[in-house]
Amino acid sequence: MALAGCALVLTGCGGGGPSSPLSLGQLPLVSGATVVAQTSQCDRGASAYCAIAAVVVDPRAASSGALVASEHQRLRKLGWVGSAGDNGNERAAASPGQKLRVTYATAAGDLIGLDLGWIKRPRPIALTLSRLLFAQTPAMSVMLEVGSA
Repeated sequence: MALAGCALVLTGCGGGGPSSPLSLGQLPLVSGATVVAQTSQCDRGASAYCAIAAVVVDPRAASSGALVASEHQRLRKLGWVGSAGDNGNERAAASPGQKLRVTYATAAGDLIGLDLGWIKRPRPIALTLSRLLFAQTPAMSVMLEVGSA
């Protein structure tokens, strides 16, 4: 199930351009966390962007909330600057130098946002979050994009 060694790389999206590919490997995940699903998510509208949407699990975490809190602490220790996410269920952080932005939430938090129409996620991500929520596996949704906005 885990996508071991999987490296989804996006180029030419958003402000990144071909010289700055986006890879989930650029996101420092908490020790023991595993990516179980990932895909690209792009919006070609007025505020065009491309991102990597992913689902991360850590069966050793006490809960999805504990996994998100651990990720928040790890990012802060590495110099990422935390900020509010797009809705109240999400957290966000910008990498040192603001080259990357990550938005992350518990599986339940993202599923609520999807249900209420606050956010959009690719169908494989939503289905994986739902399956993990019902299996009571500590999981979080992650969206990594180039830039700080």
